[in-house]
Amino acid sequence: MGWIDGKNLVIEWRSAEGRYERFPEIFRELLSIKVDLIVTVTRPGAIAAREVTQTVPIIMVAVTDPVAVGLVQSLARPGGNITGSTDDTGVENNGKRLQLLKELLPAVSRVACLWLAGSMGDEMHSLETAARALGINILHAEHSPTDYARAFALITREQPDALFVTQTGANFANRRLIVDFAANSKLPAIYPHREYAVSGGLIAYGMEAAALFRRASSYVDKILKGAKPADLPVEQPTRFELIINLKTAKGLGLVIPPTLLARADEVIE
Repeated sequence: MGWIDGKNLVIEWRSAEGRYERFPEIFRELLSIKVDLIVTVTRPGAIAAREVTQTVPIIMVAVTDPVAVGLVQSLARPGGNITGSTDDTGVENNGKRLQLLKELLPAVSRVACLWLAGSMGDEMHSLETAARALGINILHAEHSPTDYARAFALITREQPDALFVTQTGANFANRRLIVDFAANSKLPAIYPHREYAVSGGLIAYGMEAAALFRRASSYVDKILKGAKPADLPVEQPTRFELIINLKTAKGLGLVIPPTLLARADEVIE
């Protein structure tokens, strides 16, 4: 698009390093150096940015249900100073992941759900509804953005048949920790993004996360050229992918059904 970092664009990188309480401090610092716009990832980041400024344009990436938490008025007409993309692909996608898990493990009856406390809302209700329809009981394993110890201890103690990893920024950032825990526990697990399977996770189904970040660049381009966030519709994911790690399956002593393998977008061997 013609933007070159250090030539006609300066990018100020910041990370909360998993400490969500640092978001307000970070955004205030960015405002103090008079940035022209802010790009931020996940719901907590977007909420913190919006609380700090209602004038500087904010581009959110992969934020779940931004309408429900008041970040935008609607996906089609955001209003205000924030737009971008949502990772909210509909509550039915949690059910789809459970169905894939059931197809892989027909006898599965107890599934641990690894989720960030307070992050799911209606999604948890949809997950439990889908689970009941499949004859699955959900074991809730809550964690904080940086502390998984209690959740892992609960899963180890209760010994469920499988692990369901929810779609949150905290889980994505800690995917290696989660994948290693599942491997050491000999626990089959389903994940929401390709990157988990690449890191050694058994199976992943969900949106193509990298595509949302590529699309964010188009918002940057338009806003720097004068467009207003209020006029730019929030985009939803359009591409979904199924990734299967055969090496991990073999390590768990699992045989992937041919019908499942045939539907995979990518098989890691």
